[in-house]
Amino acid sequence: MTRCLSYLAGAASAIAIATAAQAADPELTVFDWAGWEIDGALAPYVAKNGQKPTYAFYADDDEAFQKVSSGFKADVVHPCPGAVPNYREAGLIEPWDTSKIEAFANIDPELLESHHIKDDEGVWFIPYDFAYTAIAYNKDKVSEDKVASLNVFLNPDFKGKIAISDNSDDAWALGFLATGTDSWDEVTDEQIEKAAAWLREAAPNVRSWWSDPSELAQLMASGEVEVAWSWNDPVAILQADGFPVGFNRAPAEGSTTFFCGFVNMKNGPGKEDKVYDWVNSMFAVESLPSIIEAIGYANTNKAATDAIDPERLKSAFLDPVETTLFRQTPMDPDLRARLLEEFELIKMGL
Repeated sequence: MTRCLSYLAGAASAIAIATAAQAADPELTVFDWAGWEIDGALAPYVAKNGQKPTYAFYADDDEAFQKVSSGFKADVVHPCPGAVPNYREAGLIEPWDTSKIEAFANIDPELLESHHIKDDEGVWFIPYDFAYTAIAYNKDKVSEDKVASLNVFLNPDFKGKIAISDNSDDAWALGFLATGTDSWDEVTDEQIEKAAAWLREAAPNVRSWWSDPSELAQLMASGEVEVAWSWNDPVAILQADGFPVGFNRAPAEGSTTFFCGFVNMKNGPGKEDKVYDWVNSMFAVESLPSIIEAIGYANTNKAATDAIDPERLKSAFLDPVETTLFRQTPMDPDLRARLLEEFELIKMGL
């Protein structure tokens, strides 16, 4: 599941980047989304340890899990919560010592409520970065009233000019929201069928099931795509280029918010103390401005977010929004497998 910034140039580049490691500190290997080796966020780690960690990159959560479950050794991985049950079932991770994470007390406890994240054995996943999936649009070609509802994705006026994330969780959040469901925690067969029918109706309008933020930004900049179900990343890229991009996080039916975070790999090859040095570096108050600049995401350290100028958060579409929010929490692995399979059928027109 691609979730964060990854400047890839097609499948071949994705494979090359995902399999290559950038050697630095041999005592810490970070397996992360392409684009997350951000100097400003690593400055505290470098100040303490003299060099950046060794990085290996992946393009999506499924790829990352397949690689570590096949024997690739890393000390810490940066999945989104939907993947956490798979890491736990495979016995790949161990609970965190939260006393060593300086920002842990500043994380919203609601993000830890899932039993996949926290249970009697401890905290298995540290929520870290968050952003939104919402309606991005070309303000020069699309009026605000056209994107006031998620049904813009069904509008025949935009046939062939729409892009939707090639991400099962995002796509299902869209389908569920559009059909009146705001959580998949206890979703019914009927709700799944309604959401699937809506997505099948939208599919013929889709020009691109995008998988990379820069890909979507290019499609919008060229005029090929005018409306997209987008993360903050492509919007940040377009804003930096001066493109007239809008980002409606409050359509009538709502939008979705996601968060990703860190898992502590069992029997990692490096030094455990450096894992915590890296986590604390990423959470540091002084690291967040660089992350917003590079990725367009905020993090769950309230102290870091509070230190950012509210106008900066607003301009990056990271300020609070008053709407129905579908929070992409961990889901039962069997449900996730079912939705993944159905999503592939929908994309194939079946």
